[in-house]
Amino acid sequence: MLGDDEEEPPPPAQLQLQLHVEPAPPLAQMRQLLVSCAEVVGRSDFAAAQRLLSVLSSNCSPCGDSTERLGHQFTRALKLRCSGGFGGFWISVNGGGSTSRGFSDEDAVVQSSYLSLNQVTPFVRFCQLTANQAILEAIDGHQSIHILDFDIMHGVQWPPLMQALADRYPTPTLRITGSGGELEILRRTGDRLAKFAHSLGLRFQFHPLILLAGEDPVSVIASSVVILPEETLAVNCNHYLHRLLTDRDHLHLFLRRIKSMSPIIVAVAEREANHNHPIFQHRFMEALNHYAAVFDSLEATLPPNSHERFAVEQIWFGKEISDIVAAEGEFRRERHERFRSWDLMMRSSGFSNVQFSPFAVSQAKLLLRLHYPSEGYQLHISNNSFCLGWQNQPLYSVSSWH
Repeated sequence: MLGDDEEEPPPPAQLQLQLHVEPAPPLAQMRQLLVSCAEVVGRSDFAAAQRLLSVLSSNCSPCGDSTERLGHQFTRALKLRCSGGFGGFWISVNGGGSTSRGFSDEDAVVQSSYLSLNQVTPFVRFCQLTANQAILEAIDGHQSIHILDFDIMHGVQWPPLMQALADRYPTPTLRITGSGGELEILRRTGDRLAKFAHSLGLRFQFHPLILLAGEDPVSVIASSVVILPEETLAVNCNHYLHRLLTDRDHLHLFLRRIKSMSPIIVAVAEREANHNHPIFQHRFMEALNHYAAVFDSLEATLPPNSHERFAVEQIWFGKEISDIVAAEGEFRRERHERFRSWDLMMRSSGFSNVQFSPFAVSQAKLLLRLHYPSEGYQLHISNNSFCLGWQNQPLYSVSSWH
């Protein structure tokens, strides 16, 4: 028992944190808890982490406001990291299991969330529209076009470009080689694109290119991709290159291999964030800032009970957050880096940056103004690259190279 003149000793640091979070504003409170939890997880103090995760879990919800929903995703990722869940589990979640196992229900859910992402946010459309315009301008006047698209997924990028080509006279031929890890998805994508091309009267061929996670793309390209003498090659790397950053030297080999194929244009779209820092706490802070802006943009532009937003946040972005926070080593695929890193890598591999046309600038601005009128979305142009951001937080960059 304390005497009248004695002061009660202060509680331990972690207990102090729990006692004093209530008066803080919700966003500051959640951020403080998440950062503190990441710090103790980084020190492998899992007992302290569990105490903080318990507090976080009671203050987060996948159905609350953007702060609560963001906290829910990062809390889930931190729990997974504490449990060591970044082992074999990630083979499935990250698509590393794209082998002979076939197309699973989990894959279908992820693919559906991607389509929702394309429908309710400008992120996918902005990157694809800007890349398409750069490709269309580069191939103008050429009559036999071959597009090599890494990670084509559902091929939703290509119908607008195909329509533009069909309107040209004389109408060129188009061949698309699309890579992916599931042959069935690639076949369905090719069938849809072929039917659309037929409706336009566009001469078209599609070639599926199986490229499994962890497989050497340089070897696959050398053995499976054929560029005919009369063809003009365009290469599309839409959120693909960062997955090769597990081995930076090998990424340079890949880029130099692409350069040796003499493409008329290479379109590159990536996240404008550094989620590849070797120190966990730094990577965590970068991811927290990035996805806070993403979730804020969804909060401002979609109704509270939007099923599409729920799918995008819980499945698509939730998968990415879990990968960045919980996975390490060969299991971590979402290794986003900022444009300045890609600028250095592309130039060191022999590429020169291609400036976007005034029409491309106007088109990108029109997309945001017509379809996503919120004042929060911002388009920045720097070093011949386009950057889409929310408020003052850059989120996506697009550039083109030759």
